[in-house]
Parts: sequence; C-alpha cells; structure tokens
Amino acid sequence: MSKTKRDANATKAKILQEARTLFSVKGFDATTVDDIANSSDVNKALIYYYFKNKAGLYAQVMSGLFDAIYDEVVSARERCNSTTDELYAFIKTYAEYAHKHSYFPALLLRELSDSGAHLPEMMFASMRKVFILLSEILQKGEREGVFIKSTPMLVHFMIIGTINLMVTTAPLRKKAMEIDDSVDSCAECSADEITTYVFQTIQKSLEVK
Repeated sequence: MSKTKRDANATKAKILQEARTLFSVKGFDATTVDDIANSSDVNKALIYYYFKNKAGLYAQVMSGLFDAIYDEVVSARERCNSTTDELYAFIKTYAEYAHKHSYFPALLLRELSDSGAHLPEMMFASMRKVFILLSEILQKGEREGVFIKSTPMLVHFMIIGTINLMVTTAPLRKKAMEIDDSVDSCAECSADEITTYVFQTIQKSLEVK
C-alpha cells in the first residue's frame, strides 16, 4: 500500500472517530462539518471529498458500527454448540461492544428518539442485518423445540433497549448511588452481570414449559 493511500485511510479513520464522538454528544443537527473538521484537524473540504456531505459521513459512522457488531456476532456464533449458546453469544457480544464503545448506544438512542429522522438506507440495512441474526437464532430455537414462538422485534428491543439504557445511564446511576446508596441503582454492574441478567430473563420467557 502506498504512503498516500495509508495517509488517506488514516485521515478518513480520524474523521470517522471524531464524528462518532461529536454526533453522540451533540446529535446530528447540532454537529456541523466545521466542528468535525476542527476536531479532526483537517480542512473541511476533505470531509466533502471523502463523504460528500454530513449525512454521508453520519451514514458511514452508524453503518460501520452495526457492521462491526454483525461481524463479531457471526464470529461468536461459529463457536457455539447450541441455539441457547447462540442467544447468549448475541447478547454478550452486543453488551461488550456497547460498553467498549459507549458512544454507540448514545448515538442509537438519539437516532431512535428522532424517529429515525437521519436514518439513511445504508444504516438501515446494517441495523437490519443485526436484527436478522437474532431472528434466525429465535426461529432456529423454535424449530428445535427449545424456544416457544416469539416476536423477534420485541425480543430484539428487550435486549438492545436494556443494554443501551444501562450504558448511557451509567453516570446518572453512579451519581444516584452517591446521593443515596440505599437504593440499588446497579451502579457497579459490569457488562458480564448485565449480560447474564438479560440472558436469563430472555431465556426464561422463551423456554418451552
């Protein structure tokens, strides 16, 4: 790979990194191309060159995050020995990714709160791929007689909604504990603890009686 190509890739990666942070903190509308250029220490003309416009940059930010989760879930499923293990792997992978990249839940919740106002086709396709993975697991479990018939979208939102809120409210829950530690705000809950609780709750609701 030529030095020019390496430099271009590094510049694009830096822009995407800074854009992720700014979009998660300020939201799409309040974040300007100038903000991203200044934070990335690049001329804003480069942003238009690489991404065409702010919407194009936002689409690549969001679809890239979902694509990364998709790849990690697929890899985790390959190591599973049962459908129940696959369900656990889906939840664990999402929880670990959300905790490691805490800007992701913030970005997603902002988008959902805006009723998908900035939801480009590229991003929707990436979101859909992740949802289909969970649907496949649930349908496979149903065929095997392991899970009861379910509504995949509801299960999907039970999983990602809980995890996203736990990640984004972490500072608030810690502050609540400092004010009154008699209230269990789950301030010290780890990604593993959240994974286990969500998995056990979902599994119990799906298990064949």
